[in-house]
Amino acid sequence: MSTFADLGLPNEVVRELADDGITSPFPIQEAAIPDALAGKDVLGRGPTGSGKTFTFGLPMLARLSQSGASRPAHPRGLVLAPTRELAAQISERLQGFAQALGLRVIEVVGGVNINRQIRQLAAPVDLLVATPGRAQDLVNQKQLFLNQVEVTALDEADQMADMGFLPQVRKLLRLTPEGGQRLLFSATLDKEVDKLVREFMHDPVTHSTAPVEATVDTMEHFALLVGGRDTRNEVVLRIGAREGKTIMFMRTKHGVDRQVKKLRRIGINAAGLHGDKGQGSRTTALAGFADGSVPVLVATDIAARGIDIDDVDLVVHIDPPAEHKAYLHRAGRTARAGATGRVVTLVMDEQVKEVDSLLKKAGVEATRVKVHEDSPELAQITGARKFAGAALPAFSEHVQKAHNSKAEKPHRSEAGRKSGGAQGKSPRGGKQQPHEGGAPQRRRRSSSKKRQGWGGNPRVERGSGKRG
Repeated sequence: MSTFADLGLPNEVVRELADDGITSPFPIQEAAIPDALAGKDVLGRGPTGSGKTFTFGLPMLARLSQSGASRPAHPRGLVLAPTRELAAQISERLQGFAQALGLRVIEVVGGVNINRQIRQLAAPVDLLVATPGRAQDLVNQKQLFLNQVEVTALDEADQMADMGFLPQVRKLLRLTPEGGQRLLFSATLDKEVDKLVREFMHDPVTHSTAPVEATVDTMEHFALLVGGRDTRNEVVLRIGAREGKTIMFMRTKHGVDRQVKKLRRIGINAAGLHGDKGQGSRTTALAGFADGSVPVLVATDIAARGIDIDDVDLVVHIDPPAEHKAYLHRAGRTARAGATGRVVTLVMDEQVKEVDSLLKKAGVEATRVKVHEDSPELAQITGARKFAGAALPAFSEHVQKAHNSKAEKPHRSEAGRKSGGAQGKSPRGGKQQPHEGGAPQRRRRSSSKKRQGWGGNPRVERGSGKRG
């Protein structure tokens, strides 16, 4: 098996990887990094978690380190990502490598003060990681210029198509030099993405990993037949009280907010994630979910792609998704990097035919089980349990109170969270780390010592040789 040293990456990058105990590349990294280093256009096809960030990010930094100096507001490298969270993760994971090479990486995303980003761009920037909308805003204000971009990467291109961003992406790409290198990564190559490839890429080398499927050996699927809405609502509360990290998906922003209130009303520390949430709230919710202090994340499909959180062992479709691709990407939040996970879909009587068709299109064989809130099967499959604790304030109030009082980090709930939970599951308290100032914050690291390099489980990535 090749090592990163064999792929042609600079010694500084290889040393940073070795410091994390990372020596063996994922298949797509082994295949694509040499082509990217050689300046070829690369078309990478593979699911989130297959190692794409390093596949495009490390060669970009390596090439930029050898090609001269950058000017203020004129980046030489550009990464476009569909969501703020994904852009932040890409930036964070590349920071240590950039610093080792003497390069500067910044991110510009919507939902935060644009003036701060303008100030950041006033100094030379080598690699810019951006969401398309904010990049276009900065271009329109003549605070960002893309005419010096030597290499551009598009991450999660199919999600950008699904979210309607491709017209903006095209406008931005047309501002970059025509002969620049282009790296495009996508889970699927649908019609819109294919048009992008044909317009902007020059004889791309294609590298594919396993297709996006939710049938991996470490993932189990269940269709839980809950009858009516009242039973479904009770089932959700029981599942929310389980031990471990749980992502629950709903179709609407209003549904997310309402479900979070229901969970917090019985003492379950849940947070919501959707497009109308402010960036501070989104960052705080993800940070709390990542460290385990917020065990339940309720989200719309914005969280189904590009969000890498460790140890998520249960995904719950409260609302079945509208189409099979969304099911696959939601399901992909669990069973990452060789870990195990379960995906359950709550099916009311009127949804049975719809869900059967959805699962068939997704290529998923799900075990059908009729359950109610007290059924042993529900507890066995999900770890659900009855729980009633003191009501928690709204998550936004909770965060503000923590900031103001510098209290201890939010507890997961009352005594029920301290036990091992149903089915003998062990508590995860040892993995929780307190946050300075009381409120969870996204960690910004200047070194790569604890960076999640592959978008999977860092316990697996760091030198164990079992990264799946």
